[in-house]
Amino acid sequence: MNTGLPPDPSGFTLRAPQPGDMGQIVSGQARLYAQEYGWDWTFEALVAEITAQFIRNFQPGHERCWVAERDGQVVGSVFVVRQNAETAKLRMLYVDRSARGLGLGRHLVAHALAFARGANYRRMELWTNDVLVSARRIYEAEGFRLVEEDHHHSFGKDLVGQVWALDW
Repeated sequence: MNTGLPPDPSGFTLRAPQPGDMGQIVSGQARLYAQEYGWDWTFEALVAEITAQFIRNFQPGHERCWVAERDGQVVGSVFVVRQNAETAKLRMLYVDRSARGLGLGRHLVAHALAFARGANYRRMELWTNDVLVSARRIYEAEGFRLVEEDHHHSFGKDLVGQVWALDW
């Protein structure tokens, strides 16, 4: 059966979160963005808040998280959350350095889009920053378009926040 999804990148398993995964995702993202972009510890607060809200307010059938695992280690994730009845929000796409360049980010986004379509959303939005070039390339390849930009000072840096959207 053709699911419309790209084949799984070799050696990875996508699964639902298990106890302990969310803490690893928060820690992994905080460390990665500190190392790669010089973001400070306030970014960790943001991802911890998003994660806690997802756990507390989880709506089965409308929301989902995929955890990418390889050799027993969490190496990526993506979340879909309900923004409203017609709009899903893609959150916290994350691919660990050890899993870069293997198509995992594209695979995670494809799963998120397939889920959102199957849940009868008509639109998906996401917020990112312009310095996250690799992630933005994935979004553009999937057909997302830039709908808003805003200069802000967050995580110890001057950044350009962006809202991207895809309608179907």
